[in-house]
Amino acid sequence: MTSIYPVSKAPVSAPALVLEMPVMETAVTALIDRAFGPGRFAKVSERLREGNRLLADCSFVAMRGGEPVGCVRLWPVTIGGEPAAFLGPLAVDSEERSAGLGQTLVEAACEAARAAGWKAVLLVGDAPYFTRAGFSADHTWGVVMPGPVDQRRVLLKALVEGGDQGLSGLVAVA
Repeated sequence: MTSIYPVSKAPVSAPALVLEMPVMETAVTALIDRAFGPGRFAKVSERLREGNRLLADCSFVAMRGGEPVGCVRLWPVTIGGEPAAFLGPLAVDSEERSAGLGQTLVEAACEAARAAGWKAVLLVGDAPYFTRAGFSADHTWGVVMPGPVDQRRVLLKALVEGGDQGLSGLVAVA
């Protein structure tokens, strides 16, 4: 028998965003490994995470059913001696993509960084994706990553007026 009422899928609720805690490390690392594979360890960005400390008040995990389905991490770095937050990795499970979760995670991390007093967030990533969150290559010409990188992928977002201007020099672990 066919129903005369239209069948609709109930909207899937958004995952809960929580600050990353040390107890989540294994599950979050597994999520990042699924998203990026072993090649992530060869990237220049990884050099800025090795031996660094996670900015726990600015790093978020999206939870669904008690499991992480997305994450974004921020790290303290300097650009020519000036402090900045470094974003990455941003990882979202394949089943959760295309629903805006990555954008939501980036915006939450940037807002938390602003509240924590950071002036700018730096990342290496896809410009068309990250410009939607306010990142730009406009002020990155003098930003030097600690290894080879496509300079067009080096992006900054000001968290305060002018926070992305005048940053120049080597990016290093703070």
